[in-house]
Amino acid sequence: MAPSTRPSVNKRLREASRKERQQAKAERRAQRAAERQNKGTVAPGEDPDIAGIVPGPQAPLWEDEPEEPKV
Repeated sequence: MAPSTRPSVNKRLREASRKERQQAKAERRAQRAAERQNKGTVAPGEDPDIAGIVPGPQAPLWEDEPEEPKV
């Protein structure tokens, strides 16, 4: 019977990359949690998806120069 072999270099690399991904994921989770904490509260009855949107003509997205409002 052959003696046990050491873990290969590939296994160590896989484990290191897995640890990196876990750490990056934990950082992203912490960042999202902090953003939720800092996010302002919305008044009762107001939809948070449209809070702060101003009605009326909007600036064009793809043109460099803004359009003049038509009177």
